[in-house]
Amino acid sequence: MLDLRYIRDNIEFLEEMLKNRGTEVNLNEFEQYDAERREILTKVEALKHKRNTVSQEIGKLMREGKKEEAEAIKAEMGGVSGEIKTLDARLGELDEKLRYFQMTIPNVYHESTPVGNDEEDNLLVRSWGEPRKFDFEPKAHYELGEDLEILDFERGAKLGGSRFTIYRGAGARLERALINFMLDLHTTEHGYTEHITPYIVNREICEGTGQLPKFEEDMYKTTDDMFLISTSEITLTSIHRKEILEEKDLPKYYTAHSPCFRREAGSYGRDMKGLIRQHQFNKVEMVKLATPQTSYDELEKMVVNAETVLQRLGLPYRIVQLCTGDIGFGATKTYDLEVWVPAQGKYREISSCSNCGDFQARRMGLKYRPEGEKKSEFVHTLNGSGVAVGRALLAILENYQQEDGSIIVPEALRPYMGGADVIKK
Repeated sequence: MLDLRYIRDNIEFLEEMLKNRGTEVNLNEFEQYDAERREILTKVEALKHKRNTVSQEIGKLMREGKKEEAEAIKAEMGGVSGEIKTLDARLGELDEKLRYFQMTIPNVYHESTPVGNDEEDNLLVRSWGEPRKFDFEPKAHYELGEDLEILDFERGAKLGGSRFTIYRGAGARLERALINFMLDLHTTEHGYTEHITPYIVNREICEGTGQLPKFEEDMYKTTDDMFLISTSEITLTSIHRKEILEEKDLPKYYTAHSPCFRREAGSYGRDMKGLIRQHQFNKVEMVKLATPQTSYDELEKMVVNAETVLQRLGLPYRIVQLCTGDIGFGATKTYDLEVWVPAQGKYREISSCSNCGDFQARRMGLKYRPEGEKKSEFVHTLNGSGVAVGRALLAILENYQQEDGSIIVPEALRPYMGGADVIKK
């Protein structure tokens, strides 16, 4: 969230920023509420000062035995107290309205983020690997999975409805292999500390990372106002909520595997077949807490961490930097890694790595104390998929398929598959 004074002092800049993001926020309304709040605050402070001054005068009169005169003044001040109470109540209402603006205005994007309307304006950064040229017509992963009896979309829908899938046999083991491979890679080679965090959290935690209130319709909610996490970014980033860390302890590198739950609101009719867009899916997440001076270097390193996963799996991919119209709500700068999907003949997102600056930290009260300084500052938070497991599985099925419908197991996964080098019916 943005600082209230920052919003007040940068209205014109924020209007341009919102336009470039394709986001509408009524900043005129913000200015009206803010001006009213400051006016009332001045009035309340004056009235309270008057009440305190008169209270001292009343006390003096009482000590001098001038009780009737003191009571008359006290009665007169009753109206002042009533006015203060009314104004305080209005201040509370205005604080709530301004807080809502703070919670719904997106982050200010980094100066290096290209201005654009949508994914068509994203900037290609680099690519790795050559898409395979098949000498037969490649099948989609859902066809391969069903033919091999390792993915069951029909029975998944029977249990949970559309966008739910059952993994069976070698399919379930391949999913588990991918999770363990990614966690081992990030913890033993990339320096991340593994966590297992809650999968259900309260509203305040989701507000801290920016999922709420903006994306509430996309969250699964329990009857007691708890939320199933849509990513373990929510929990990993919130571990040190309302804490002050020491600069010497930064950066912190955290990783976790978790199931993720998303309603996929607004995606009706898109990617209905297969594993691209599920209501429940697995993801290995990477989170960093860093100083403002190092956070953008840490973002570049995080992208390389996600790239390494795809390189070890031998999956062709490309990296794009998101433009202003495509970047996420809380991000200042984002890179997407897109893996090659043969059956679609195009690249699809498999990881998104973002620097959120102090946007999330300000919402959750997460600070650090610079070395030698007394005053604390907000940390910068970063997050990235390391990577989405289901999408990695579908990319393996499609890129490693053979003409007879079998799937070659990437070498990096064979130790996690009991040495198996092929999946076949």
